[in-house]
Amino acid sequence: MSGQERAPILEALNQFKKQRVVPFDVPGHKRGKGNPELTGFLGEQCMTVDVNSMKCLDNLCHPVSVIREAEELAAEAFGAAHAFFMVNGTTSAVQSMILSAAKRGEKIILPRNVHRSVINAMILNGAIPVYVNPETNNELGISLGMSLEKVKKAVEENPEAKAILVNNPTYYGVCSNIRKIAKLAHDNGMLLLADEAHGTHFYFGENLPVPAMRAGADMASVSMHKSGGSLTQSSFLLAGERVNPDYIRQVINLTQTTSGSYLLLSSLDISRKNLALHGKDIFSRVCDMAEYARYEINQIGDYYAYSKEIINGDSIYDFDVTKLSIHTLNVGLAGIEVYDILRDDYDIQVEFGDLGNILAYVSVGDRIRDIERLVSALSEIRRRFKRDKTGLMKQEYLSPQVVITPQKAFYSEKVSLPLKESEGHVCSEFVMCYPPGIPILAPGERITRQILDYIEYAKEKGCSLTGAEDMNTERLNIVKEY
Repeated sequence: MSGQERAPILEALNQFKKQRVVPFDVPGHKRGKGNPELTGFLGEQCMTVDVNSMKCLDNLCHPVSVIREAEELAAEAFGAAHAFFMVNGTTSAVQSMILSAAKRGEKIILPRNVHRSVINAMILNGAIPVYVNPETNNELGISLGMSLEKVKKAVEENPEAKAILVNNPTYYGVCSNIRKIAKLAHDNGMLLLADEAHGTHFYFGENLPVPAMRAGADMASVSMHKSGGSLTQSSFLLAGERVNPDYIRQVINLTQTTSGSYLLLSSLDISRKNLALHGKDIFSRVCDMAEYARYEINQIGDYYAYSKEIINGDSIYDFDVTKLSIHTLNVGLAGIEVYDILRDDYDIQVEFGDLGNILAYVSVGDRIRDIERLVSALSEIRRRFKRDKTGLMKQEYLSPQVVITPQKAFYSEKVSLPLKESEGHVCSEFVMCYPPGIPILAPGERITRQILDYIEYAKEKGCSLTGAEDMNTERLNIVKEY
């Protein structure tokens, strides 16, 4: 890979440090001198490169030199026509995809088990979601990918839709048949968008699911900070040949900061270089660690760390083996209960726990001894806490009843009702367990008894419910007119 050993932003920052520039610009800490406590905590090396855009360092909003060069290297590394550095998180990348693809009143076909950032974007631009209810695995209690037939049906019923969005993969590691969905989109004049927040490693590893850009996607949001090693909040938005990169840049600049952090930018640049040069070996080790953990956990008994054996050729077209997803109900514990015990009793922080599963995120920075500690803790938790699973709720997918668009619901006149009195009304806000940040309720959806029971059960089990104006989720805002 020509040039992939370079990191233009890093090189420019190192050159800048040698110049001993006197700062009469922002940030006001002036290379750390104005905030000794923060400098002591983060280190002088960090503070001296927390700088503002200037001629020698380029400008994220309108890159013409080192940032532009770094973006070109990223595009080459990921096999995209264009790459954009994102410092507002993958949320900003997802929103830029949606805002670029559709306008007010235009439709996007998508699975309902999307991250809230997708629906947030539709609140901003007034696009209309056409939900394809994902398949579910009743044994595991997880939502899967979209079946090809359901996507075809949605396209036939909504031929005017502007795009199809796919999770590649889901939080649990499940992949839809993205190649065929991309072809279906293009055959019908639609764009294919991919939320690839959890798929950075697909571009660099071997024997992993196909990455979105290779499958024909037009745009993909990639969380470099999740499995790629960059700093939290740094991501890429990738784009193909069928979209206008200059328009996408304009859309990005609607919401992304004009004060791009060079800490985040350099971390993207360095991490891209690392993966381009060493990603194959890195993710080979990650896969080996995850498979080792999966085998050891399945030897404990009652836990089920699932993998490629659940592939069905359609709604589970492929599976990401780096995702250490573990079903816990046969131990007699909800996933969130195992999550809490691991954190409180064993000082082990896993990514999330829901009603039936936990996800332990295995990536570039993990070691075998960390895996062994997790396995040992899970074994001990089973010995200490195993009980009958009667009464435990499976996390089955709840099909939404969409009444009005997210934008109309969110900006409507609202009434606050106690949770128990909200049944039958139309919700004007979000309710979700975070993580993973997939809404139980989204603006514009009917509140049903099943949803209320789910919320109450999640609260009882200790899930962190977010999104509602009432921080305790004891009241819901509903649309006054419905």
